[in-house]
Amino acid sequence: MKRTTLSLIACAAALAAVTGFAAVATPDGSGADTAAPAARLPVERTSLLCPAPSTSDLAETQYTSFTPVTKGADEKGEAGLTTAPRGDESGDAKDGKKEKAAKPPVEPKEPGTPATGTTSGSGTPALIGTAEGAQAPGWTVQQTTEVAAGTGRGLQGVNCTAPDTEFWFPGASTAAGRTDYVHLTNPDDSAAVVDIELYGKDGALESTVGEGVTVPPHGTESLLLSTLADVEETDVTVHVGVRSGRVGAAVQALDDKTGGDWLTAAADPAGDLVLPGIPKDATAVRLVLFTPGGTDADLKVRLASPSGLITPAGHETVHVKAGMTTGVDLGEVTRGEAGSLVLTPTDGAVPVVAAVRVVRGKGGEQESAFIPATEPVGARATAADNRAKGTTLALTAPGEGAEVKVTASAGTQGGTTATKTYTVKAGTTQNVEAPVPAGLKGGYALTVETVSGGPVHASRTLTVSDDDVASFTVQTLPDDRGTVSVPNAEEDLSVLQR
Repeated sequence: MKRTTLSLIACAAALAAVTGFAAVATPDGSGADTAAPAARLPVERTSLLCPAPSTSDLAETQYTSFTPVTKGADEKGEAGLTTAPRGDESGDAKDGKKEKAAKPPVEPKEPGTPATGTTSGSGTPALIGTAEGAQAPGWTVQQTTEVAAGTGRGLQGVNCTAPDTEFWFPGASTAAGRTDYVHLTNPDDSAAVVDIELYGKDGALESTVGEGVTVPPHGTESLLLSTLADVEETDVTVHVGVRSGRVGAAVQALDDKTGGDWLTAAADPAGDLVLPGIPKDATAVRLVLFTPGGTDADLKVRLASPSGLITPAGHETVHVKAGMTTGVDLGEVTRGEAGSLVLTPTDGAVPVVAAVRVVRGKGGEQESAFIPATEPVGARATAADNRAKGTTLALTAPGEGAEVKVTASAGTQGGTTATKTYTVKAGTTQNVEAPVPAGLKGGYALTVETVSGGPVHASRTLTVSDDDVASFTVQTLPDDRGTVSVPNAEEDLSVLQR
């Protein structure tokens, strides 16, 4: 065999090994695309980042880890969490060296079974989690903290998030009585450099402190928003942009009078937005919006109720000036019924981010939480921390009606799975009676799957009664991205021929 032939075969083999030779069609002169449809395959690795839960000595934090069973996933896999020290606590972290990992607060179990762990006090660190193989697809960790008294007292919940390079947080504040922190966690071996921008009712707030913030490798930083700008603003939009590396980000919003909660990142700027699952007994709802582009936005405001889409009296539309944060008080907009806000452009679509601050109770018995605009459930979404009492699942179909399957996992200490299917009519929100595991002991996870129909948006409200105050937290349920679309491919050596 000639050397040129051997070289060609070796080259082809090498290229196939590196690129997989993904050829969608063989040139046949017909112009037809003969590619097979893409397949959805389980992801093989997932990263999650949990912010430090509280600075209160009265804090009691529970972590719940859960991976739903995914068809086609690897049979083997593992998941685990390690601590992320603050940048000012560890010189080793600043130098990029890994400290000896402390015992994690929770050790994940096999797919289909949730696991819990608890910590207490103000010293609980941020966490960095990684799951591989069978544990990776749809891995979810929720951090739920109860604070008995003081600023931010009540229930604070947050789903640990995947690292990214950009985040929007409408609904933050630098007003008197609010203490808001932005938490940044870096999962990687090199430092991340982050810019934090604040926007109020008149535009960008002047600040140099938020420029070029360094988050050390495998470390975390938290910054008080009121130190980044010396202006008191009721409504602030926080933009976190990463110059280099990637981080997890969340805003902890604490109030002297109405408790507090975590404000998670809103869905990417879009013309149509859905904010699902406003509690039916909400006594105050404040909508906060921001458009990052150079064009004003005009939006139609509607409430998806159990009977259909309705327009709140006096709040038919909202005008959002470019680069400025807009806040609108909607009052008791749900009027005792399940509801979700649906925002659509009145004319041309302009990308907008949005969130609502929800208050329950009155006087000295108030508690608050946040609901950002969120992506649809898609194929599947999971709420990890659910209790036998106090769990409310809200499902919203803003356009076409849909059928949804909800599965309750086994309990953390015992119980068997249960499943229910629901039909959500077009333009409505339903607070459904979610299934509960038979013989439940401990907590459990809820997995929501879209069976048919149009997009469904969902959120879960967790309520814990403490004396006269109903402490609560709300988590939205976007697609868990447990699977990815992979085009079918085959080797095609014809690409080597001229």
